[in-house]
Amino acid sequence: MIKNSNVKTPDCQVCLDFEKGLISSLNYKGVELCAKVSDIFAVRLTDKTGNIADYRSSQANSVKALKVGADIERYEYSGFAEDFSITVLIENVARGFNLRFAVKNFTNKIIEHIEVLPIVLKPFVKNGGIGQLLFPYNEGALIDDNDLRANSHLAYLEPDYPTITACGLFPNMLCTQFVAYTFGEQGLYVGAHDKIRSPKAIDYFAVDTEKNIKLQIRLYSGKGYGEDFETDYDMVYRFFDGDWHDGADIYKNWLYENLPNGLKKVSQNSDLPDWYHDFPIVLTYPVRGYNDMDKMIPNELFPYVNILPYVEKFSKETGAKIMVLLMHWEGTAPWAPPYVFPPFGGEDEFDKLFDALKEKGHLLGVYCSGFSFTEQSNILTSYDCKEILKDKEIFKAFCAGRDGKVLKSTVCTGQRSGYDICVASDKGREILDQAYDPLFAKKLDYIQVLDQNHGGSQLFCFSNEHNHPPCVGSWMTVEMQKLLSEWNKKAGKTLLGCETASAEPFLPNLLFSDNRFELAHFIGKAVPLYAYLYHEFAHNFMGNQVSGLLLNESYLYRMAYSFVAGDMPTIVLNAKGFIQQKWGQRDFTEVPIEKDVLTFIKNMREFYIENKQFTCYGNMIKPLAYETGEVTFDCEYGRKYTDKEVLSTAYEFGGEKIQIFANYNLTAKTVNVGGKEVEIQPLSVVKINI
Repeated sequence: MIKNSNVKTPDCQVCLDFEKGLISSLNYKGVELCAKVSDIFAVRLTDKTGNIADYRSSQANSVKALKVGADIERYEYSGFAEDFSITVLIENVARGFNLRFAVKNFTNKIIEHIEVLPIVLKPFVKNGGIGQLLFPYNEGALIDDNDLRANSHLAYLEPDYPTITACGLFPNMLCTQFVAYTFGEQGLYVGAHDKIRSPKAIDYFAVDTEKNIKLQIRLYSGKGYGEDFETDYDMVYRFFDGDWHDGADIYKNWLYENLPNGLKKVSQNSDLPDWYHDFPIVLTYPVRGYNDMDKMIPNELFPYVNILPYVEKFSKETGAKIMVLLMHWEGTAPWAPPYVFPPFGGEDEFDKLFDALKEKGHLLGVYCSGFSFTEQSNILTSYDCKEILKDKEIFKAFCAGRDGKVLKSTVCTGQRSGYDICVASDKGREILDQAYDPLFAKKLDYIQVLDQNHGGSQLFCFSNEHNHPPCVGSWMTVEMQKLLSEWNKKAGKTLLGCETASAEPFLPNLLFSDNRFELAHFIGKAVPLYAYLYHEFAHNFMGNQVSGLLLNESYLYRMAYSFVAGDMPTIVLNAKGFIQQKWGQRDFTEVPIEKDVLTFIKNMREFYIENKQFTCYGNMIKPLAYETGEVTFDCEYGRKYTDKEVLSTAYEFGGEKIQIFANYNLTAKTVNVGGKEVEIQPLSVVKINI
């Protein structure tokens, strides 16, 4: 029960002071989670000049109980410095509660967002506290030390315009719309059960020197000036027993009953190409230069057909199909969207590679760079679009701020300067269609069309001149789904993807993506949350590892992590013919040993094919606890990263369950699971039935 006082149930106690608009306690099985008293909500108003004003529940001069029942309570807050009121609905349920909000807006401003129950939680375990946070960042991260993120380039940033894509935004860098704070063998789940999957800011940061953690959740309205805003979905708060898997199961159970429209299981999706089921190797490399910021002159792998000997060698050694995934192939300039066509060197040279790969049963894909509009390439300075930008009408295509001004993009400013395109503007759609239609017509196997649009996201736009309200909101999800569905029709069997793997609402459209789990290493421990939720519906690949924090000897570990997480392997090839640690590597004194890499891929592929009902079609489930040794890797910035010397996940299909164990070491390793000892040979994978 939740009332305007302390009311205990057998397991939990929640203390909400509705009169004061404050929450003071979240207590489960005798463990208090709240570090400080905090507001029940905050509301942001914005005006036409871009000014913002924030109001908290504790600032209301009037609080009325509108209806009190056995399980549902309603409270109306009013008497703020501006003329609006907000009604909070609280539903009491077993082990928790649900919240909904409705704002009556009597101003001429926009209700931009509601910040929901910004709880201040006790610090993470490595900061002297009690908890860890399951954070859906990229593939998933388990946070136990706030300092890791705070001292990195991925430190908390206020979500704003122009969008900085490293923010905690869904659907964007965050694949899903929930978090879980675990402590001991219990946890608190906080999730938005929103079928539309509208944009939300979901993040955390330390609020004081004691490193107490504020949980920030903002629900964006997508409304216009003077319009009301009401959430038509529950914000769900539940206590649970177990670890992060058990918290994720609360959302997963809801997800399976409320899938995005058009999403099908891999085992039932007849639209997927055959190669999707066959564990291809992604082979990526540039045809100009050796890294992102290099001189853009042809390297040893141009003309395009120069890659063919490596394709044949890697295929012969592993038994796998090879997907060549080209970088720096654009005929304009690398990473200078949206115009990419015709290919560097001309279509004839490009087609020679495509035809040769097809003849041998291999695959071809390309990296693109999403929704930015390049004004000037910083890599190839001879390329710019300044003449096009002299026509000021084109600026109607770009994302604008609250004051209507169009500012420069913050995305990949090292490679280019330019603007962000809004997909809900007529001019923006015209530009994107003009740029990408010729590419779709090539009928390649794969296009990472939204590299740098993390999760397949539209960026913040407040324009009054587009086909959307002048506020962040559900229109962004809806418009992206419309655009991507149109692109899917144009592309046919060509699969489309994005950087960081598709966020949940775009899964039906972006079924193969660069899942850069290694970004989680900057903020915590990587965990395969993405596959735990979505493996039955979509697969991804290891990615070019450009953001890798782990150094040198971690390559085989990263391959093992990708495999147990359900991703396809990626080889980043140096143009001189050897395998790199990651894209962007400058120092080549230490590189992976090719024989070990190919042996491991061969063994993983054989296991994958033999157990395809699980590895390709299965549902990832919580694995059994197991014991094995640990390995500590050196990282950038003097950090260390420790993980088990054998990695494991579990899958089920058709009532059968297995747990897999991947040994990325050059010596045999053992695990103890369920009281039994299992030996795994070097660079191999085994399974047990569970």
